[in-house]
Amino acid sequence: MIPGKYRSVSGRAANNVNCGLHLVIQTSSLPEKSKVRLTKVEFRLNKETSSFPGRLLQHDLERNYSSRQGDHVNLVSSSMSSFPILQRSSEEKILYSDRLTLERQKLTVCPIIDGEEHLRLLNFQHNFITRIQNISNLQRLIFLDLYDNQIEEISGLSTLRSLRVLLLGKNRIRKISNLETLKSLDVLDLHGNQITKIENVNHLCDLRVLNLARNLLGHVDNLKGLDSLAELNLRHNQITFVRDVDNLPCLQRLFLSFNNISSFDSVSCLAESTSLSDISFDGNPIAQESWYKHTVLQNMTQLRQLDMKRVTEEERRMASVVAKKEEEKKRESHKQSLLKEKKRLTINNVARKWDLQQNRVVNTLTSQDGKDSDSPSQDTPQIEGSAVSTFTEETGSVDSGLTVTDTHLVEVDGDTLSLYGSGALESLDRNWSAQTAGMVTTVSFTFIEFDEIVQVLPKLKLKFPNSLHLKFKETNLVMLQQFNALAQLRRVDQLTIDPQGNPVVNFTLWKYYVLFRLSHFSMQKINGTEVTQNDMIMAERLFGILAHVASSELPPYRMISILGDARKKQFRYLLETKGKKPGIISEENNDSRRLTGENTNRATLNYTTREFYNEKLEEIKEKNKFCKMYIEDLVKEATEINMKNEALHKLWPQMFIELVRDAVIEIRNKNSYMKLCLQQITDQK
Repeated sequence: MIPGKYRSVSGRAANNVNCGLHLVIQTSSLPEKSKVRLTKVEFRLNKETSSFPGRLLQHDLERNYSSRQGDHVNLVSSSMSSFPILQRSSEEKILYSDRLTLERQKLTVCPIIDGEEHLRLLNFQHNFITRIQNISNLQRLIFLDLYDNQIEEISGLSTLRSLRVLLLGKNRIRKISNLETLKSLDVLDLHGNQITKIENVNHLCDLRVLNLARNLLGHVDNLKGLDSLAELNLRHNQITFVRDVDNLPCLQRLFLSFNNISSFDSVSCLAESTSLSDISFDGNPIAQESWYKHTVLQNMTQLRQLDMKRVTEEERRMASVVAKKEEEKKRESHKQSLLKEKKRLTINNVARKWDLQQNRVVNTLTSQDGKDSDSPSQDTPQIEGSAVSTFTEETGSVDSGLTVTDTHLVEVDGDTLSLYGSGALESLDRNWSAQTAGMVTTVSFTFIEFDEIVQVLPKLKLKFPNSLHLKFKETNLVMLQQFNALAQLRRVDQLTIDPQGNPVVNFTLWKYYVLFRLSHFSMQKINGTEVTQNDMIMAERLFGILAHVASSELPPYRMISILGDARKKQFRYLLETKGKKPGIISEENNDSRRLTGENTNRATLNYTTREFYNEKLEEIKEKNKFCKMYIEDLVKEATEINMKNEALHKLWPQMFIELVRDAVIEIRNKNSYMKLCLQQITDQK
């Protein structure tokens, strides 16, 4: 069975065999599933030229060829042997001296063939032979055809050292074996058997055609030593990967159709082969991929045929273009993978710093139970050996979509701006393009203290005027009062508070407080849940009295300040809308309500960040200290005056007596006293 052509071509010089037999096999080319019929089989003895054809083979070897039914022979049974004895007439021997055809003779064993030692071709096709026997004396045999029998083991061939073509297709062979002496073998056909692996063929250095189609092979390897192999047929197996093919220097045709090859990596060794000119992958999962043909042609530039079709120059050019695009896509994918890994490492690092900071806060609060409240807290410990120490450089500007450092991460993905780590808040000061700033509608904060976020809310309002949705995760939202800070934003339609790192969500009424305090925003969703009119009514009932109490207890000067802020907002809105068309003003009515509609009572519910509170507390402490020192000085001075006064009261009676006595003594002599007074007056002048 040899669909294909077995003919001479110029090329590699053939090995010489002194047999004088010239073999030419021609077949018609029919579809894979139809039988291929041999149209011409010609054997010519050439006594002058006794060389085997030195050309490459191009066969399929999966189909049977039909010769005539068989030679006119007699098979005589013998009482001396259990094997039939072959007998041919003298005319037959003369006419077909070098060939014997026993096709379709219903043979179960090989007959004894005596007196036919000159045979070159022996055909046992389409019989029921189970074992190769009785041919060891045919040492000049070149062509042995045992196609379509029931042979289970390769044996009985050790003496056939001249054998060049061995056809054992469509049998029951499970293992390649016993070919050690057939070193001159040129064609080996084992298709349609039950072979599970390639083995015991490395010594066949002259083998040019190997057909293992329709077997049970799961992989291809162990091909070293087949230095002359030009054609390898592996169709209809279960092959998932191929190896060692790049070690075959003369391989030109490789057929891998209808296997289980699903990726080019599993056959990457083919790209290393410089001799392959014809290859087939049709019927494999890999052939269904859009990039299949371009990838094969790009990696195997020497191919002339792919899947039995000639490769054109246009296809090669297109393959080159597609390969360049694929390479660019691969580089971009690699770049994105690196950025993704950098992002992951940065987030892990920021999360680690956050955890350390939270533990520090807890430890500080615990350690300060027995200490003075004035003692300063320790700085946040720095992480040594940062997980992203190799990624400290920034990958680009904020507008490029991702900024990664070892301490924070800023990412713009579609309409979402994600900020990780407190350092990311500094990015709000950068020059954002108008397109990016207008595109952002969602701002997400992760691993950032809420008090730090409060300080940049005015910047957020200016930089991203279209931001409608705020997300908070791991931001230490611990009390309802903190939501008051969101009132200073321009607009908020949605609010998402992740339970992770935000204990405030454990409060039963936190959503109602948000709706009450931020009622001027007409909130639409909280944590993905639609806000209903009933929710607004419930919020007003629960917290309406709170705003009334807060405003009634507020000092007058604070109330005036709040009212003044409301007036400023209204005035600013009037300035912004001045000169605009009525239609535009009507479109901005909702925004105007958000800008000016904050209820004064609610405005009294504000939030002071911890840092600002600490600054005020320090200022108050300094003032208290100064006042204390001033009062202490006044008390000290008053004490001294009082002590002097008491001492004076004690000494005054005696001093008064002495004063009276001295006065009486001085005026006792009137003339002398007058002279003394005049003298004092004169001295004063």
